[in-house]
Amino acid sequence: MRKLDTTVREYHWGSRTALAELRGEPSPSAVPQAELWVGAHPDDPSRLADCDVALDAHLAANPAGLLGPASLAAFGPRLPFLLKVLAVDAPLSLQVHPNREQAVVGFAEHGYRDDRPKPEVLVALTEFETLSGLRRPAETVALLDELDVPSLAPMRAALSADDTASALRWALHDADGSVVAEVADAAARVPALAHVVDLAEVYPTDAGVVAALLLNAVRLRPGQGVYVGAGVLHAHLRGTGVELMANSDNVLRAGLTTKPVDVPAVLSLVDHRTGPAAVLDGEDDGPLRTYRTPEPEFRLHAVRPGAVLRGAGPQLLLCTKGCVVVSRAGADVVLRGGESAFLPHSADAAEVSGDGEAFWATTNLA
Repeated sequence: MRKLDTTVREYHWGSRTALAELRGEPSPSAVPQAELWVGAHPDDPSRLADCDVALDAHLAANPAGLLGPASLAAFGPRLPFLLKVLAVDAPLSLQVHPNREQAVVGFAEHGYRDDRPKPEVLVALTEFETLSGLRRPAETVALLDELDVPSLAPMRAALSADDTASALRWALHDADGSVVAEVADAAARVPALAHVVDLAEVYPTDAGVVAALLLNAVRLRPGQGVYVGAGVLHAHLRGTGVELMANSDNVLRAGLTTKPVDVPAVLSLVDHRTGPAAVLDGEDDGPLRTYRTPEPEFRLHAVRPGAVLRGAGPQLLLCTKGCVVVSRAGADVVLRGGESAFLPHSADAAEVSGDGEAFWATTNLA
């Protein structure tokens, strides 16, 4: 087991208090802090605290021994997942991630950042607001009728025909600043659309505000999670949460951002199935709570003292509250808020003690 030093990324949408307080640093911070990265992504790998060696370089020196045969065979000589803490004070972009096949083609032909998919699961540490997945057409039609904005008639007509794809295409291609303003004014009278008003205040001419009408608005309680698979259109709005994802940086944006957007590419990737967001309550097993997804690269577990961590393959442990001690094969690592450790492949179980809380990342291989 090796304790890690980690990187905090600073973006405009981040918080000046959440990560600083988690890490026991002066709060408020000088600039917004958005993401705490724990893992071996080449853009910002964690480093071994006792020798300042990057985790990706450490793994490259002994991939079979540190990752284990199953992970090595399935994902190659790299850590298959990336663990983060997100601290969201302003909306993130409206975005989508490719599936495995789309990522391979996109990397080879369209300049994607890498050839891997980027599914995600996020578990709330505080109340967390997000938009995730396309709402059932009939539900959106009811909201549009309550809004009563004539310029949205083409979108309503498409939804009435159960054609969510055309409704989304119209919103992203044809909704100009005047439509956004009309929607924002009308949404101020509809309590269920308060988030649309907030988005319009930040992005007053962005068509993503109109597209947001099509998405499920989700409010997670602390301890609840949301699974965001390939093709799921989403935008995180507010709150702090632990996020585990495949070790990729493939993000395609459709709006609600000052970064470049690629609407045609997003539309080609969006999963147009409709229904409620994939909210997860987790499955309790004593001091462990597991958030299951179908993704082979990762599985996320909330951990309390008394947990026994049994699992082969590479693992990460991140303390999110108080202090935890992880013990394996006669060695101990002490973690406080925001601190983390890498656990290499081993047949030995690890035991967790202390008075805190943590999150444990593993692969999802049988």
